[in-house]
Amino acid sequence: MKEKTPATSKGPRPSPTRSGGRRAVTVTDIANAIGVSRATVSLVLRNSPLVHVETRARVEAELRRQRYVYNRGAANLRRQTSNSVALVINDLSNPFFAEFAAGVDEALGSKGFVTLLGSTGESPERQHAVLSTLMEHTPAGLILSPAEGSESAQVTQVLGEHANVLLFNRELGGVEWDFLALDNQRGAAMATHHLIGLGHTRIAFFGGHAESSSCRQRRAGFAQAMEEAGLTVEPQWLIESAPNRLEAAACTGALFTQAQSPTAAVCYNDTVALGLMLGLTSRGIQPGRDFAVTGFDDISEAAVSSPSLTTLAVNPRERGRQAAELLLHRLSHPDAAVERLTAPVELRIRQSSGGTRR
Repeated sequence: MKEKTPATSKGPRPSPTRSGGRRAVTVTDIANAIGVSRATVSLVLRNSPLVHVETRARVEAELRRQRYVYNRGAANLRRQTSNSVALVINDLSNPFFAEFAAGVDEALGSKGFVTLLGSTGESPERQHAVLSTLMEHTPAGLILSPAEGSESAQVTQVLGEHANVLLFNRELGGVEWDFLALDNQRGAAMATHHLIGLGHTRIAFFGGHAESSSCRQRRAGFAQAMEEAGLTVEPQWLIESAPNRLEAAACTGALFTQAQSPTAAVCYNDTVALGLMLGLTSRGIQPGRDFAVTGFDDISEAAVSSPSLTTLAVNPRERGRQAAELLLHRLSHPDAAVERLTAPVELRIRQSSGGTRR
């Protein structure tokens, strides 16, 4: 009697067959049998050292039990001829990253590559799931803007240390991957000097989370400019929030809990700055007149907001094209030295920072 393959609760899925009609065992079969991810099984098949020894033993035992046959030639062919590149960003709702993704896609498309897009919503757990799924499509390379709180060990567990990866804006310690940064520290210092030049002495840094490398760098630039002017950074005016408009608006009240409040804020990014201006307006405080605000990114909305937003321009679409070009260079020159580039920023002065404070 012919052996029947047990069906799962979701029903059997079509699979390749071996000669003689027997269904071929897949990576999914192995993963489901012992409760690990497909990415973990794939790492074992590639002899990656990133898999824990006990997990490796369980996977190898299941491979033997199910008589799995690894078509290494087909796998290698897929990796060598892949025309896709994965792009994983931390917040697709932020217009900055929409522009950045458009730039990436333009540059990749001009070279015949297809962009596989994933968004993590600033969640390391979601990031792990997104990366695991995208790697099943064996992209030629990956552009990653890490989620806040990302750990390099968790990321390399999925990607491997020697994958073709370009990190954007946020660093991951302990990995030797190409990195494209924004000039975060210098940009925040420029914004702070601008406010000091207008006569402000009580200045807050508003938004972002301190554990994020980009936020740390922008805070450092803010602190540097304050110190150079002989001004004190008040700890209660270092306000953390998720880098989005709604939470920034909700956190506005934290600026006004003391008898003496700040008169200006250097914001982590433009969406935070726009959220802060909404929060100020709801309290009867007019941005640009009663309170000065600066952003960072120069998203399209910054120039047409009310008031228009003083910010650091970084040209997100151009940064996307630059990131894609760096990754394409890595694909063509896999043995080249690791590159670390910092993109310049430019202060755009508009209405939100107001005039000279008297």
